[in-house]
Amino acid sequence: MAKSQKIEVLEKSISIMAQDGQDYICLTDMVRGDGSDDHIRNWLRNRNTVEFLGIWETIHNPDFKPVEFDGFRKEAGLNNFNLSPKRWIEGTNAIGLKSMSGRYGGTYAHRDIAFEFGSWISPVFKLYLIKEYQRLKQIETNHYNLEWNVKRILSKANYHIHTDAVQNYILPQSNLPKSKEGIAYASEADLLNLAVFGCTAKEWRDANPERAAAGENIRDIASINELAVLSNMESMNAEWIKEGLAKNARFEKLGAIVKNQLRILNNQDFMKSLKKSADAVYLLQPNDKAET
Repeated sequence: MAKSQKIEVLEKSISIMAQDGQDYICLTDMVRGDGSDDHIRNWLRNRNTVEFLGIWETIHNPDFKPVEFDGFRKEAGLNNFNLSPKRWIEGTNAIGLKSMSGRYGGTYAHRDIAFEFGSWISPVFKLYLIKEYQRLKQIETNHYNLEWNVKRILSKANYHIHTDAVQNYILPQSNLPKSKEGIAYASEADLLNLAVFGCTAKEWRDANPERAAAGENIRDIASINELAVLSNMESMNAEWIKEGLAKNARFEKLGAIVKNQLRILNNQDFMKSLKKSADAVYLLQPNDKAET
């Protein structure tokens, strides 16, 4: 399966699948909850839709079947005419529409066609769809990717400062055997995870088994702002460890500072509050910000 991404358009979560260097947007998601199959079939019954699809395929698809297309075009608009995505794809060897099953199932369309379908839903929907799609592409190609990588490197560097404090100030007092010392490191790392992301590393792995199996961890999907705050918290927690501050007291202080810093940074540049991972970039929802 090609990689899948998501955008939010007028409270609808819409999947975008990249395949063969092209983006295909899920039409099913665009009308999910509104009788999606009926909407798509009604759109395909329209003569203008059939002509648009045929012209698009003629331009982009050397294996398109024009004779079969002419048959559909002649029938389009008749009361008894019914056209499903599967029938169109199989009948004309079309590549602009894709009928997918499984986890990311639904009817997908090349972005050109998806925008046309958006117009059929409403001009307002089309405008917001294009706007959110363009913003997604901007995130993928502009300097935010570079900044994310820099922040990730900095958080890894500060992690060594953090683990050094655990080694020199917590382990000597823990009386843990050598084979169990990893527990102390993991416990302090999860203190930061809870403060910044709202869950432990294990909780994230249990909720994301496929990503965990691919070698990703909770910090690999963080936003730029979260990574910036995480770096700050690693340094601050290391100092509090040296000062002998109790773990519960450190967690309370971390939580308050994280919440305040994320609020400031996210308000200053919302683009940097976007989550990122190796195969997805997606918008946080208002109640999805990890500030607890």
